[in-house]
Amino acid sequence: MFIISFTPLTPFTLFTSFTHSSNMRITGIITTLNEERNITACVQSLLRVCDEVVVTDSYSKDRTVELAKAAGAKVYQHEYIGDGLQKNLALPYCSNNWVISIDADERLSDELVDMLQHIDLEHTPYDGYAVRRRNYIGERWVKCCRWYPDYLVRIFRKDRLQFAGLKQHAFVPEQNTCRLKADLIHYRYHNYDELFAKPERNYSTRGAKILYLNGKKANTLSPFLHGFSAFFVNYFLRGGVFGGLDGYVLSKAIAHNSFLKYAKLREYHKDASVRDREDWTSVW
Repeated sequence: MFIISFTPLTPFTLFTSFTHSSNMRITGIITTLNEERNITACVQSLLRVCDEVVVTDSYSKDRTVELAKAAGAKVYQHEYIGDGLQKNLALPYCSNNWVISIDADERLSDELVDMLQHIDLEHTPYDGYAVRRRNYIGERWVKCCRWYPDYLVRIFRKDRLQFAGLKQHAFVPEQNTCRLKADLIHYRYHNYDELFAKPERNYSTRGAKILYLNGKKANTLSPFLHGFSAFFVNYFLRGGVFGGLDGYVLSKAIAHNSFLKYAKLREYHKDASVRDREDWTSVW
């Protein structure tokens, strides 16, 4: 028999013990765009603890929708409107009040599955649970630069919590939540090429567009200052120096993304031809 002991509620209480096995039903939610490489394994991972999986797809051009349905998910399509806003679109389609939100390149660890099977969600005093995200480059678990434990609220009651309405780096607010000593596996980048290509192709442009739309300015020095600061903070203050080659390369990639974001922001303000060629109806 499992025993539970609660500490006084704080925004982030550490959860270490269990009660009886949960009989609550849980819905898993995933947002996708061209994720045929990941979607089957992602849905299967959620079905280890969920009786329903809802996918919100941004009109993928590959086999994402077909494979998600074949794996047992319900699929709804909507144009991409931003990270947090897109994730929240799935909530009305969820039959259950408790949801688990993960990305297509994430998987539930065995320890997390076991823990979720024994949490009594019906009687818990918490509105959500945070998990430790375990980030990988290839098959290498990277712990430096705040890549671990990287706690994020991913399990929550949809009638109490939801993602903040942000277009980038959305999160579920830490309100009456509890930290689980269990990992969510995140296959973040397959190799160094992808580590640099994704920020250069997607993240820096999206970040620059969001800054521009929010009225932010950048001068000639801004890219250099932000790039240098990002490298210094991640390599020296956040432990990249102790992470070997991965720590150095990751710090460089973060700095590169920061440099490009502010360089593109400066370009938007200086060059109308560049600005006019951008699709400002989408942040992708």
